[in-house]
Amino acid sequence: MARASGREASDRGQVLAFLSSPESYPGRPEPIVREETHGALVFLAGDEAWKIKREVAFPYMDFSTLEKRRAACAREMEINRPLAPEIYLGCVPITRRRDGRLAFGGPGEIVEWAVHMRRFDQSSVLANIADAKGIALDLAKSLADAVFESHEAAARCDTVTGAAPMRRLLAAVSQGLGKLEAFAASKVESLSALARSQLGRVGALLDERARLGRVRRCHGDLHLGNIVLWRGRPVLFDAIEFDEAIATIDTLYDLAFLLMDLDFRGQRKAANVVFNRYLWCAGEVDIEGLKALPLFLALRAAIRAMVTAERAEQAASRSAADLKLARRYLSAAATYLVPVEPRLVAVGGLSGTGKSTLAAALAPALGRAPGAVHLRSDLERKSLFGVGELVRLGPACYTQEASDKVYASLGAKARMAAAAGQAVIVDAVFAKPEERSAAEKIASDLGLPFQGLWLTAAPEALLERVRGRRNDASDATAEVIAAQLGWDTGSLSSAWHVLRAGGSAEETLRRASEVVGRRDPPARPRRRPKA
Repeated sequence: MARASGREASDRGQVLAFLSSPESYPGRPEPIVREETHGALVFLAGDEAWKIKREVAFPYMDFSTLEKRRAACAREMEINRPLAPEIYLGCVPITRRRDGRLAFGGPGEIVEWAVHMRRFDQSSVLANIADAKGIALDLAKSLADAVFESHEAAARCDTVTGAAPMRRLLAAVSQGLGKLEAFAASKVESLSALARSQLGRVGALLDERARLGRVRRCHGDLHLGNIVLWRGRPVLFDAIEFDEAIATIDTLYDLAFLLMDLDFRGQRKAANVVFNRYLWCAGEVDIEGLKALPLFLALRAAIRAMVTAERAEQAASRSAADLKLARRYLSAAATYLVPVEPRLVAVGGLSGTGKSTLAAALAPALGRAPGAVHLRSDLERKSLFGVGELVRLGPACYTQEASDKVYASLGAKARMAAAAGQAVIVDAVFAKPEERSAAEKIASDLGLPFQGLWLTAAPEALLERVRGRRNDASDATAEVIAAQLGWDTGSLSSAWHVLRAGGSAEETLRRASEVVGRRDPPARPRRRPKA
């Protein structure tokens, strides 16, 4: 780390005193709260925050000169303001007047640069929300939308390949883990070997994704501690500004940090909702990319293990809690790389039987992290006709030809996701024997287990549920139910199990779980990771 000269140290001391004094801010707010990260100092004053870069020079982060800190502050604004325009207010010089006093943006010599931000309540940071009460599923959907929108707006990088940077990253992480006393050498070597093997299998896929434009200038540090619930919606902040290589990555690798963080904090259900919502927005290109997801999740957990162990070992008193947390991260990384056989589950039945509710409840615990890909016919139909999930479709979108296209698209995506190694659960009416047999054939072709669940309920229960729906993608009405009740759905094959679904959603889930052999994700220890 670079050392400051006597003049620079004097300037720094004056800057820190200035930022720590209520007299420096309008209204003289008290108290001034100082927070520190490995690269910055943040001063919280009233409803504002002022962030300055620390005078550090690491191989991956160099803020050792005033000009480098100015450039970093400007870059932080450039990257983060589009994500959080109401939070990032400006890049402001701290100046020294002729009388020697400092000021924000005044005349005289510039002695430091600061990022001016609007302060937010720390209880609104998603890491703290997750720890306090968990991530609600509606919030998880909004979170997926925010991440997808950031990726859609991100600049493509056509000069970066997919596999080569991951090879360099894996080598660096393996080396870094190997230097730390916190981890047994055998565990690091085993993890590294598994990761190298997995990278060898997906290298060509990563290069193809790069050619398709999936390598972009992403957030780069997308965990729950860098997302805030701002005025009712999740807002990303504190994107990587100091190293373009860290943030110029595959979009699925960017998403993987969020999925891993949710999963690690015991929020598997929310992780599965984020996962499926993002896939619905992104489409087939990212479904095919799921073959690389175990590697991406493992690398994110391994990096977290390394950073947490470094923090523990550098502390004045080695933190036993942090060392334990670091080892949990390393164990999670290894678990993500353990192969889990995918499977295909189909949930059928008339409208109002609770197919989507059941499928969403089963999905988190099916297959490898973060659970099954949930394909829903209602959403697929909306995608095929290019409308939002809550837009009502007319009769022209429910012709036999249209429905055939919906089932064909569901089948293609199910096959693609299962071939990539992810469990799949498809919910649709599946009224025709040929629709059900087509689902069975996908599993048979891939040599995977298949289970069909056929839900039934009394007509009055179906009508009550359909009439009570709000903000749902289904277009079913009482008239639709009446028509379906007259259908001849044919006989079910032995692969399908009939479940009475007229009771509570919890009771239906219990019965379905007995059929599919669902297991809840293991409970996580209560101590939570630091953001």
